Formats: sequence, C-alpha cells, structure tokens
Amino acid sequence: MEEFEGHLLFADGSSLGNPGPGGWGSVLVLEKKHIIELGAAAAHTTNNKMELTAVIEGLARIKGESGNLTILTDSSYVENGATKWIHGWKKKGWVTATKTPVENRALWEKLYGLLEERKKFGITEWRHVPGHSGVAGNERCDEIATSYAHEDDPGLFEGEMSDYAVNILNIAIDEPAQQKRSDARSRSRQKAYSYLSLVNGVAKRHLTWAECEARVNGKPGVKYKKALSADDEKHILQVWGASLS
Repeated sequence: MEEFEGHLLFADGSSLGNPGPGGWGSVLVLEKKHIIELGAAAAHTTNNKMELTAVIEGLARIKGESGNLTILTDSSYVENGATKWIHGWKKKGWVTATKTPVENRALWEKLYGLLEERKKFGITEWRHVPGHSGVAGNERCDEIATSYAHEDDPGLFEGEMSDYAVNILNIAIDEPAQQKRSDARSRSRQKAYSYLSLVNGVAKRHLTWAECEARVNGKPGVKYKKALSADDEKHILQVWGASLS
C-alpha cells in the first residue's frame, strides 16, 4: 500500500445526460486520522462542472489546515487545467491559446484562488487515478456524486478513520475493473444498432440516443443501453427480463 504524507482529497463529479441533473462528491482524509465526506446535487449541470466543484469544495473545507495535500481525481480535465493551463489562462485574461473564453471560467477562478491560498500551508500535489478501477476513495466519491445526481441520499460520514467503512488509503488498481471500463469505452465508440430503454417494466427501441435519453431522463429505476447488433439487442432484453412490444 502506498504511503502518503499529510492530507488527501478524493474528488469526483457526475452528470446524467451531460448536461442534466448532477452531483459531486469529495472525501477528505486529514493526517490519516479524520474523515470528512462532502457532496451536493445540482439541478442542471455538466460533468466537468461537477468535477471542478468537487475539488473546489474540498479545498474550501480544508482551507487554513496546515500540511501537505494530495488531490486524487479521475478527471484529466481538472488535473491538466490545474497543473498545466490555469496560470496561462489567468495571465491572458482567461482566454485559451485559440483566443476563446475559458469554459467554466468562474469555477477555474475559484480553484485558482484556493490553490494559491493553499501554498501558505503546504505543498499540493495532484494524482490521476483511473475511474471505476477499484480505488476506494474514488469509488466512494463516485457513489456520493451519482447518488446526489439521482436525488438519493448517500449518507455522508464525518469522524475518525478507525470508524470509516471504506479502506480509504488503498489506491491499488483493480485490474479486472479497469479492463471492464476499457471495454465499456470501446463499446461506446462503436456504431449503435439501436438504443434500448426500460421504464416501468416496458422496453422500447430507439434509433437515436436523443430519443432514448428523452424517455429515461429524470425517471427513477430506469435502464438504458446501446445495442451493437440484433443479437446484442436480444441479449440485453434477456438480461433485463423484458421484450419489445
């Protein structure tokens, strides 16, 4: 198990539909002793906004706390922005190298201010962790974020690490989980044969994702999936225990 010095901040965001209803989740580990879980919902947002918000709120909560800090995120957008782009953006008046306004500027400005303030209390390092790969802190943040996005209560914890149910210091990668995510990404890039949705036990086929999304968006307990072929469509319906009317 890798050893960390100082504080840890795990952060993740979620948006259903991107844009759509969303949520963010953060887990602070203070000196390997105290755990603080944070999170909230947003009625209409994007995944990038939620990823940024998760880090911002974590930094705001630890503001003034002495000690080095490691921020662990699965968002390359946030990590690269904070470590490679943000100083150039500020210097140029918050425009990109292509002379376009920086997207989510207000959030980036908040993050910049908090990171600059953090320098008074210790060193801040960033660590990219693959999403949905078994890293305990990332998985818990994802659970918090997606629960809020679905208007569920994740039951936030604050207390001693000895009472915390999550093995938060374990950042080992679950190789099968990472492969499953890689397979899912590969599937998402393939051309769809159809999109299937299951709402209130009734399955329907859609020719476009927009049609499928419109049927499931905002409804509890739904299922939806892209089918890559007629056989794949049949298999999905079998797993769901449903059929097309």
